[in-house]
Amino acid sequence: MMSETYRIDVPVEQTWDLTDLFPDKASWEKALKEAVEEADQITAFKGKLSENAHTLLEAIKTAEAYQQKVIRVAVYANLLISADGSDPANQEAAAKSGAALAAIGSKISFFETELLELSSSDLAQFIKDEPELETYQQYVMDILEKKEHVLSPEVEETLSALGEVLDAPYNVFSRSKQSDMQFESVTDSKGNTLPMSEPLYEESYEYSEDTVLRRNAYDAFVNTFEQYKNTYAATYAAEVTKQVQLSKLRKYDSVTDMLLAPQQVTKEMYHNQLDVIQEKLAPYMQKYARLLKEQLGLDELRFCDLKAPLDPSFNPDTSYEEASETILSALSVMGTEYIEGMKKALTERWVDRAENTGKASGAFCSSPYGVHPYILVTWADKMRNAFILAHELGHAGHFYLAGKQQTLFNTRPSTYFIEAPSTLNELLLADHLMHKNQNDPRMKRWIITQLLGTYYHNFVTHLLEGAFQRRVYELAEEGTPLTADVLCREKRHVLESFWGDTVTFDDGAGLTWMRQPHYYMGLYPYTYSAGLTVSTTMAKRIREEGQPAVDDWLNVLKTGGAKQPLDLMKDAGIDMSNPQNIEIAVDYVGSLIDELADSFSE
Repeated sequence: MMSETYRIDVPVEQTWDLTDLFPDKASWEKALKEAVEEADQITAFKGKLSENAHTLLEAIKTAEAYQQKVIRVAVYANLLISADGSDPANQEAAAKSGAALAAIGSKISFFETELLELSSSDLAQFIKDEPELETYQQYVMDILEKKEHVLSPEVEETLSALGEVLDAPYNVFSRSKQSDMQFESVTDSKGNTLPMSEPLYEESYEYSEDTVLRRNAYDAFVNTFEQYKNTYAATYAAEVTKQVQLSKLRKYDSVTDMLLAPQQVTKEMYHNQLDVIQEKLAPYMQKYARLLKEQLGLDELRFCDLKAPLDPSFNPDTSYEEASETILSALSVMGTEYIEGMKKALTERWVDRAENTGKASGAFCSSPYGVHPYILVTWADKMRNAFILAHELGHAGHFYLAGKQQTLFNTRPSTYFIEAPSTLNELLLADHLMHKNQNDPRMKRWIITQLLGTYYHNFVTHLLEGAFQRRVYELAEEGTPLTADVLCREKRHVLESFWGDTVTFDDGAGLTWMRQPHYYMGLYPYTYSAGLTVSTTMAKRIREEGQPAVDDWLNVLKTGGAKQPLDLMKDAGIDMSNPQNIEIAVDYVGSLIDELADSFSE
């Protein structure tokens, strides 16, 4: 039996270099203490923000510089706990960071409240008086959009002071998954005993060509989840109740209105994204499910078989180094400046790719302003991992460019746009591999399946999470208790409605609401589909127009959050208020499935 790998035994070159943030833990501790003390630099402006243009500019610049320090401190703690959440020292660092952020948030909560005392005409006059304020116009205007939903300064300060408590559901969920969940080892079709963890399941076993291993791993996975379902239901219910009550406190029409506000999109666009894709994509994906069942020679296609490879005996290997070269070649169309950032990310330990006990599952990119992005993945020496890495490098490239061009407050766009740069990288990688392997029918088929994996992840997995999330908020506002049974029933209903009778569902499928941390991040899951809708259209432009389309895209990336998401997308030549763009993306997925089916009949 293979033994688990602990963080201390991982080769250092497979881990990220946190010394770019702080030389050592002691330096971080010192910076954390200073961050709490230096909040007084911001409170010095209390009651003065609307006095005159000069004071406002000085206050915003001071706040921005201070936030840069706070972000660096917070990211360091988050990266520690993500790399190994089972380490008590990392748990302590995360707890200290959380407490400090809550204290800081309480002290400086007045800042946005006072900015809300400005009117748009006040701001216009201040910009005339102090032209440098124009840099922060979008930042202030975004805050002014919240005006009617902000509470009294005293209440806002109280809510900020309770930040650590209000974040407790997510922290409990994350800590439990990383530190407490234990999985039984599993056996494959040859009788080999293998270690089991959530990262191993999500990054390897779920995609295994070995049906016995895939199904045994799934059983071990859901059996462990079953043991935690009531605790996680209470945790998630607390998060939902928090959001519902905050939406009432802030006088939003619904919790959905409150959660969509920072995304700066309409409810119609939100519902379009969920409804159009579910309705139009389901028939295509059901066709894919029937093809998968046939090619795998299965009597029934179980829920846990949906990510199995269509051509089980063909699963290309690649090392991290080989994948890095392939990705760089695929992204070369983006130009020298972009590739410069990619090379640094891949070679200067911006990427943590080890598999170890306590490591967070999935993948993410964290981009502390003024340093560089940090990427977490779990590498398994399969070409599929190259797509995951390319995705996260899309986030890194976005913030690498935006960070060079924008001030901190103008760096991050709405989450509605955030997944477009990441998914575009996956599409560019697929295009590159298709061209490189145009005379290899089997490899081309595999590449199509990887593309479908991208759409599955964003148009199926995350979109159905969004549909489930929409239903959960409806139930909560109706006063329905969100018990484990209710959550499992609703999750299974969403899955069955989409896949129809092409897939056999067991009770474990209903437990999969427990997998996703995005439920604790507002209406985040559905935005993956919005980002991929944009990137599908953008990839088509790049194929057809070449450099002009690339230039448009690079300018959008450099703009960061200095514009609202719909304006960013229009700059890229895409109108997301028109649902036809969603249908175009869905039809592209359908064409891939048709091409895949045809390849097996040739």
